[in-house]
Amino acid sequence: MLDTFFATYLSSTVRFLFLLAPFFVVTMFLALTRGLPGPEKASIIRRACVSAFVLGLVLFFAGPLLFSAVGITLNSFRIGAGSLLFLTAISLVTSGTRNHATSLPEEDRDDVAVVPLAIPVMIGPATIGAILVYGAELKAVPEVAGGLLGLVSGLLILAILLRLSGYLEQVLGKTGLNILSKISGLILSAMAAEIVLTGIAGFMAST
Repeated sequence: MLDTFFATYLSSTVRFLFLLAPFFVVTMFLALTRGLPGPEKASIIRRACVSAFVLGLVLFFAGPLLFSAVGITLNSFRIGAGSLLFLTAISLVTSGTRNHATSLPEEDRDDVAVVPLAIPVMIGPATIGAILVYGAELKAVPEVAGGLLGLVSGLLILAILLRLSGYLEQVLGKTGLNILSKISGLILSAMAAEIVLTGIAGFMAST
């Protein structure tokens, strides 16, 4: 049981971290909070991560209910969500940005923590689909516990990166952050391919 928990926890942490596209989030955070004092930035990070966790938690458990209500199979959703995730990965690789969140809001916002930082910068359409699939795949209690803790750990690592965003910008520069976003996109594309191929294999096996 503990082996299953730790194996799921480690894989989930890595998976959720790359699903969040951390270096793209850092780039957007720097642009959205330019000129704000440190305490206000820290508050935005905290509220954005809590919002992303709440949404991720709902999505994690909503998969089976949603699939049953809509009348689609998990394998079909795997193919659709994986394809959407692959498009996001291509956008990260080619331009270093998510295809659904490439610009800043046109109007000034009093609070950028939830929109656009948590949604859709952290958790966009492709990430939503992937979390729905991943939550539906985990059945046993140790797997579910490891998956949830992995989500928390992924968000904590992202929060640390956001707190260090000023130093990362100084050390890496915009070009360095863009390169890391592209590398994240490459890994994300492999994850997307695995989701799609799993869905196709499962669909073929069921026919």
